[in-house]
Amino acid sequence: MAPTNFFWLNPVAMQRAIETRGDSLVKGMRNFLDDLQAGNIRMTDPGDFKVGKNLALTPGKVVFRNHLIELIQYLPTTAKVQAEPVLIVPSCIMKYYILDLSPQNSMVKYLVDQGHTVFIISWRNPDANDRDVGMQDYLRLGVMEALAAVKSRSGASRVHTVGYCLGGTFLAIVAAVLGRLNRKKSKTRTAAEQAMIPTDMPELASVILLAAQTDFSSPGELGVFIDEGQIAALRRRMNKQGYLSGKQMGGSFVFLSSRGLLWGRNTRRYLLGEDDASFDLMSWNADTTRLPARMHSEYLDSLFLNNALASGQYRVAGSTVALMEIDAPMMVVATTRDHVSPWKSVYKIHLQTDTHVTFVLCEGGHNAGIVSEPGRPRRSYQMASVEDNTGWIDPDEWKATAPTQQGSWWVAMHEWITARSGAPVPAKPIAAEHVVCDAPGTYVMTRYAD
Repeated sequence: MAPTNFFWLNPVAMQRAIETRGDSLVKGMRNFLDDLQAGNIRMTDPGDFKVGKNLALTPGKVVFRNHLIELIQYLPTTAKVQAEPVLIVPSCIMKYYILDLSPQNSMVKYLVDQGHTVFIISWRNPDANDRDVGMQDYLRLGVMEALAAVKSRSGASRVHTVGYCLGGTFLAIVAAVLGRLNRKKSKTRTAAEQAMIPTDMPELASVILLAAQTDFSSPGELGVFIDEGQIAALRRRMNKQGYLSGKQMGGSFVFLSSRGLLWGRNTRRYLLGEDDASFDLMSWNADTTRLPARMHSEYLDSLFLNNALASGQYRVAGSTVALMEIDAPMMVVATTRDHVSPWKSVYKIHLQTDTHVTFVLCEGGHNAGIVSEPGRPRRSYQMASVEDNTGWIDPDEWKATAPTQQGSWWVAMHEWITARSGAPVPAKPIAAEHVVCDAPGTYVMTRYAD
């Protein structure tokens, strides 16, 4: 009901119509009709960017594939590489190439060019036949089998890991499971552990979480969409179609930042006749994915409604998961304007773990704050580490005292990983017997009308 949403109550729109002799209204109506024909509010022209053409261009090969993932290994660009490879676990809510957009703002390319051997998971875009694929499948077929494949393909016994958004939540769970196995007095696995966990898993050299929640007691504005009644309605709809559609999921995220992504944008496009400039991040945002019905229901029930992970009630391989079991050093990155994973919620990792934690708070939102390449102007971040027995520091106190650094936090991440790596080794080509197909693979190409 804001006056700016209506032409006759918006003086800027009326002035623009006078100045353009009505041309702004003609263009606005054209934009509206185009969106109406497309069936949704288009965030960008889908023809401007294309995966493999001007997105996801870092050279690499798919070296492993199962029902849920393709694992991409990128070709080295340096004569020597760090001894430990880096596995990136993006969220299954998104296409992986948000971390490999255009070459100038690709985190993957940046890490490769700094001498890291980089692997990344590309999640399969599910269909109705995947309705019974659950959270445990995503942990086992996704994160665990990817870790085992990285060890097999690279020959490295230790692996650095990076998890983004829900991928970070998955990674934290798996890291706790592996930490529990490492601390068990008996090295004999139970039947449940044997069925769930691949036998030849690498040691985790580090765990890096990007905008990832592990305590869902304060989910921010996303909590508006999550209560028992709304989840029941979602479950009924998903049971009919077997999945949560990309359009349904994308709509929720639009309303989390509705002032910028919906109302203000529609005012510009429909009332002022302005076209949005297309750019890679917005094109990626329009490339939506589905989630299987069972997995999404379990995710909302166990993590959001019951906060089972933070309370020590979430179970994997027959045992409860405690994040206190993570025995690898951690870097945890949050962003100041995150509507999906509020930074104070991400900060609660300090209450749940008993290992080294370097916390980074960078400028920006859930996506633009993470995709923050070196050279981008007006970027800064705060970073401070918590060692054993430091004690609790209130988040507001942390923000008031943590030193501020200018520039991209990617540089700090690279230096942090390098400090926890062995001596560099000669780079090797990807073995031909491991190659399934060229990057970006086939799973990322699957798109649906809904």
